[in-house]
Amino acid sequence: MEPEPTVLDSLRKAVEAMPDDVPLRLHLATMLLQAGHRDEAVRQIGAVLQRDPGNARALGLLRDSGPGTAEAAGPPPADPGVISPERTGVPAPPPLAASQPDADPGEARQASHYDWSQAEDELRDVLPAMFVGDGDAEDSASAAIEEADAYDAEHAGLTLADVAGMAEVKQRLEAAFLAPMRNPDLRRLYGKSLRGGLLLYGPPGCGKTFIARAVAGELGASFITVSFADIIDMFVGQSERNIHELFEVARRNAPCVLFLDEVDAIGQKRSQLRHTPMRSAVNQLLLELDDVSGNNEGVFLLAATNHPWDVDSALRRPGRFDRTLLVLPPDAAAREGVFRYHLKDRPVAGIDLAKLARQTDGYSGADIAHICETAAERALMDSVRRGEPRMIGTPDLEAAIAEVKPSLGAWFDVARNVALFANEGGTYDDLAAYLRKRRLI
Repeated sequence: MEPEPTVLDSLRKAVEAMPDDVPLRLHLATMLLQAGHRDEAVRQIGAVLQRDPGNARALGLLRDSGPGTAEAAGPPPADPGVISPERTGVPAPPPLAASQPDADPGEARQASHYDWSQAEDELRDVLPAMFVGDGDAEDSASAAIEEADAYDAEHAGLTLADVAGMAEVKQRLEAAFLAPMRNPDLRRLYGKSLRGGLLLYGPPGCGKTFIARAVAGELGASFITVSFADIIDMFVGQSERNIHELFEVARRNAPCVLFLDEVDAIGQKRSQLRHTPMRSAVNQLLLELDDVSGNNEGVFLLAATNHPWDVDSALRRPGRFDRTLLVLPPDAAAREGVFRYHLKDRPVAGIDLAKLARQTDGYSGADIAHICETAAERALMDSVRRGEPRMIGTPDLEAAIAEVKPSLGAWFDVARNVALFANEGGTYDDLAAYLRKRRLI
């Protein structure tokens, strides 16, 4: 009889939480074979062999995974139970010491006659190829050029409703960016130009990229995101060609939100650049933003940076990234949303999100994601010691909060100096107001 679906579901979630845990994957593969899920079992075995190519137990399961083995394997352990906060009843994985036994000589001889051609066919869609065939050098070069020239335009699938909290950020986005685009008649009446872009800045890990995707979803536009590594090339002139190709792809996919992540790396201050190719790349970016031919209609520009004070001043001039929006650490409502998002697919019970949000004031979204991962790891290791899985509870998360410290201190140390001594023209008035509110200056 097939185990309760919840048993396999919780084992799958445990594997997702600890993808490198070979014994756990082998235990899941065994249970899948017993339940008759041969294809999924083969994928789990393939993931094990990717991490440990010589694992004897995985090879044995692969040999036994032919048609009809589900019946031959016999029923699963009796009384698997039902998932509950008190007891799940999932059969415990084998001890670590016994999870990968050394193969005896007889087993080694049997493995030596194993049909590796059949194994390759079974695992072809599971394991990536270790080596690329020689092929034709010219074809490989042209494929590399096509890949370098292609920037994927995707649909974001998000809206600002998916962004928890951050009411002030949403209001600023609506007034400065979204309202003119949603109301073309009023835009024409008031002569509002769509030229220029919006620069999101703030501490790392606070959702700038997520907000950019949500803006694209609000506009129903395509979304292209690029970073320093996608554009800058070691060969002279290639970086400029990459930037031009990027804007051409955005124009062909209009309406399109073009998001430049880490724009301080792409558009560094030219006064700090002694490397001529990098200066040329910044110049090319400025030319594309100016777009004298008027081809940027329908291309909405967003950029994000943790260090706006390192962005070339020419990028901040009118018609370029002339509007800025400070994205601060998540407020209480946003922190609850981040906890809910990262815990929704994990086995949890009795979680007080409001309490956790109060305890994580000053944490970034990335910090909260790390807290959830640490709590899941704590519960998993406790389950290994007990011999049965258990739910993740508030004590696990509180212990993780005590262990994971906020990561934003270094950023605020720099931001404080900028707000106090480099706030020319009131550029960082929003930042200074926040620092005063938090009594950081």
